[in-house]
Amino acid sequence: MRDAEEFDAFYAACAGRIVGHLYALTGNRGEAEDAVAEAFMRAWQRWRTVREADSPEAWVRRVASRIAVSSWRKTLNRLRAHRRAAVDQSVPGLSEDHVALLQALQRLSANQRRAVVLYHLNDLSVAEVAAEMQAPIGTVKTYLARGRRAMAELLTEAHHKGASHG
Repeated sequence: MRDAEEFDAFYAACAGRIVGHLYALTGNRGEAEDAVAEAFMRAWQRWRTVREADSPEAWVRRVASRIAVSSWRKTLNRLRAHRRAAVDQSVPGLSEDHVALLQALQRLSANQRRAVVLYHLNDLSVAEVAAEMQAPIGTVKTYLARGRRAMAELLTEAHHKGASHG
């Protein structure tokens, strides 16, 4: 019974953060929740091993990220289709800035997006991002620099396009 109580406490402590991380990566809350649920199910199946990991939360976040990877393209295609279908309709709860941010994130490489989300949205240090991505610190710094530069260009483009239509 101790395993179940320990797992429940672990889930309660970090599920929300992991869903937030996946939402930022995928741009789709439903897909984020599905991937996190699947990752927690896998963690429960291997709980005796997972709880001994350096960071069980990082283990679940990594597994959930892998589960979500295949859906990123589908999500982006759905966003594009939705945007085409609803050019003049506003989506409640999604500001133009929020949509622009998610679209900019989607245009980064998978590694740049992951590094940017872990560092800026999950508040991990560069060393923690490197450990989670299993990459050298210098590589993570490169992902972050290139990701930030690309996002700045994409968001500047989006802002100028928005300004020219208004």
